Amino acid sequence: MKFTKADIENIAEALNATYKDMGNNFRLTIEGEEKGRRISLEIYPDSKIGKSQGSLLIVYTPSAFLQLQFCTGYVISKMLGEVTFVAQHKGRISGLIVEAGAGCSLYSNVDESVLSGDFTRLGPEVMMSSIALSLSEHLLSEGEERLDADALTEGDD
Repeated sequence: MKFTKADIENIAEALNATYKDMGNNFRLTIEGEEKGRRISLEIYPDSKIGKSQGSLLIVYTPSAFLQLQFCTGYVISKMLGEVTFVAQHKGRISGLIVEAGAGCSLYSNVDESVLSGDFTRLGPEVMMSSIALSLSEHLLSEGEERLDADALTEGDD
């Protein structure tokens, strides 16, 4: 997928972040309510990766450097204050979850089959990734690049 300025604005709003157009990428700064919690998210909409072109996401934290190459879509939830970026390849999915509280998680090379079904049948070490990435199943099954998770719950009152 190729991120647009509208995507960046929507993502920044969900994460309560500021962003800056750096030319070849967008840099979002996310500060948590806890003093000192701060991360940066860089989104490269179209970057050369090996012999191919694709989107590249990088998260900088005080103690980690995370990268998701060839992002194929994202799920946004303003209600939860998080965005899940996914990369799908040959039945596997990797997900980078960025939170408005300046938190992030990375799940890599997860078998798509664990995204649906009965989570309680999975071992606890696998269950967390399947729950965290379960909303991306809607994105993948519909062949979409963008999904508003909050829209899925509208009308469920």
